Amino acid sequence: MTAYLLFLATATTVLAADFDAARSLPKRTENTVFRDRVKANWLPDGNSFWYRIQTAPGKAEFVLIDTTTGNRKTAASLKELGLPENEASKTSAMSIELRRTRRTGESSSLKFVNHLGEDVDLFWVDEAGEHQRYGSIRAASEREQHSYDGHVWLITSRTGEHLAVVEAEATPKTLIIDRKGLTKAKEKPQKPAQPGKSPDGSYTVTSEAEEVPKRKVTIVESTPEKDLQPKTKVIDYIKPGDPLPKPQLIITQADGQKVRVARDLYENPFTIEGHIDVTWSPDSSEFYFDYNQRGHQLYRILAANARTGAVRVVVEETSKTFIHYSGKNWRHWLHSSGELIWMSERDGWCHLWLYDIKTGQPKHQITKGQWPVREVLHVDESNQEIWFLASGLRPTEDPYHLHLCRIKFDGNGFQRLTVGDGNHQVELSPKRDFFIDAWSRADHPPVIELRRSSDGSLVCELDKADASALLAAGWTMPERFVAKGRDGKTDIHGILIKPSTFDPSKKYPIVEDIYAGPHGSFAPKDFDRLLRMHQLAELGLIVVKLDGMGTNHRSKAFHDVCWKNLKDAGFPDRKRWITEAAKTRPWMDLSRVGIYGGSAGGQNAMRALLDHHDFYHVAIADCGCHDNRMDKIWWNEQWMGWPIDESYKLSSNVEDASKLQGKLLLIVGELDTNVDPASTTQVIGALQKAGKSFEFMPIIGAGHGAAETPFGTNLRNEFLVRHLMPAR
Repeated sequence: MTAYLLFLATATTVLAADFDAARSLPKRTENTVFRDRVKANWLPDGNSFWYRIQTAPGKAEFVLIDTTTGNRKTAASLKELGLPENEASKTSAMSIELRRTRRTGESSSLKFVNHLGEDVDLFWVDEAGEHQRYGSIRAASEREQHSYDGHVWLITSRTGEHLAVVEAEATPKTLIIDRKGLTKAKEKPQKPAQPGKSPDGSYTVTSEAEEVPKRKVTIVESTPEKDLQPKTKVIDYIKPGDPLPKPQLIITQADGQKVRVARDLYENPFTIEGHIDVTWSPDSSEFYFDYNQRGHQLYRILAANARTGAVRVVVEETSKTFIHYSGKNWRHWLHSSGELIWMSERDGWCHLWLYDIKTGQPKHQITKGQWPVREVLHVDESNQEIWFLASGLRPTEDPYHLHLCRIKFDGNGFQRLTVGDGNHQVELSPKRDFFIDAWSRADHPPVIELRRSSDGSLVCELDKADASALLAAGWTMPERFVAKGRDGKTDIHGILIKPSTFDPSKKYPIVEDIYAGPHGSFAPKDFDRLLRMHQLAELGLIVVKLDGMGTNHRSKAFHDVCWKNLKDAGFPDRKRWITEAAKTRPWMDLSRVGIYGGSAGGQNAMRALLDHHDFYHVAIADCGCHDNRMDKIWWNEQWMGWPIDESYKLSSNVEDASKLQGKLLLIVGELDTNVDPASTTQVIGALQKAGKSFEFMPIIGAGHGAAETPFGTNLRNEFLVRHLMPAR
């Protein structure tokens, strides 16, 4: 008995130490990666630039680069480099005054809009000056954060550099995260009543539509600050299958005559606001507009005659599954030549095509191959060139790595301009004759190079990140792993993270961080502290993250797996990947596998215990869209289609609640305006009706991503430890 009590005391002490290590990881690893960010300040001659680089906590140096020679000169100040000190006002490397929260006023909120090309981390700086992590804000995305007047928030880079600090006010505000830190967003102007004025001023195009009632969702704030009684907030929240407006375009001519634009080719548009934007031809003879037919299987660019209102097709895309209108509808008008560059997946990969505007026929395919165009950066009409980012270009490299490329309008002269085996972020010089290339991987700190745009040749290495302090703080380098997917042919890519106390002679439970949203891919490709996963690993877990079939940025066939089938979530690929990894890693214990996720990842995590409880044993589902009929219209109809059919029911966690096996924790923020909180409470009702045991925790005062609050994070971690490491 004495030995058993001693064992319990020792296990409790070890567990407490692990939790302390996990909680302290963000602060311990903050600001521990140096020489990892270069923001060029180009001088007027266009042949040289300077930047300020952080070399240690509170220390930096200035660097002057001569692009003609590649000469790199360093100094402690701009003056030593022969530059005026007032140049320093242009640098983006800010001196951040970090203060703590000193008061808690009325309930409020902050909306962050991330304009950077990278994810950032969000922390609340509490009254003691401790940094409480509230998750991340993805690149090119928005996040609304509940707060209180007087609360202080810190935004850091992926490697821990302080980017900005903001104190919430009584009035909610929107802030843009950019290279200046935080910029207060301007009020959005009201959409003009006459949005389509022709270049010659003689026609105006407007759109009108009968008003369609919008579904309302009521959010209850149970515990308002300084108020005993609950408050309600009613928001517009359109769900799949809800009626949508059907706009009619009307041309008002110079003499006041009105012409209704024939609706034959745009009779059932997917539009929430009932408004259609138009683009005019330079000679004012016609205008162009998009028609995304509801159901997302037909997409057109249409041209309307400005005099008669007759409509013709310029581009038409059809699909038996879905057209990714929300992510792949880029175009560039070449009015001087009567041509259009258009992005299409019609050959099975995302590529660029050249169209004849007048005939509505493609002239030729510009890019081609078994790889996707990911983003167009610049169209150089004078040189007939397109600058773009693509992935999947090298068979021996991760197919998600972005590379800078250039090609002629006629499809000739293709060049890949970046070299390093990693994910590339590029910044073009003002004259585009040079570019700064910062590349990294999940297991490789950034390398920053200056290269020539003519051929991608190296001018000089600007800097190489130093992550030694990060590693010394107890952070472990992720491990990349590749295994074949369900078809035995397709490579599935992901990472594993081990605890800093890793002992290869021991057996460790496995936890998957899942997010299978079809709009993107999510296994990390850039060097990042990955705090959420590393904090979990510190508890004595092997944490994995990967992208199964049904996610984005591969072939159309890879993506199409999600069509009317969100419950699939790539699980056949995920289970195979984890199993293959364990074959050569005996320390991975396949008898103890957990999974967690939020939003679409919350839907995925619960689905693991409905359909795959032979493999997954513990799941945490945060703010899940458990039934796609309950979630926002644009995201769910994009992948599940319209009209609402049996596929919605077949992917519903609510409908399948009786299949639950394993340990489940459901979390939801009561103020979630992204996913209707009733999506979680309805699945709770179904579980109760089925007599299933589970745990539930609403997070009071929290919005979307409630599991990323300090309380939610601790709850999630404790739940995983309790059920995956019961002997501790």
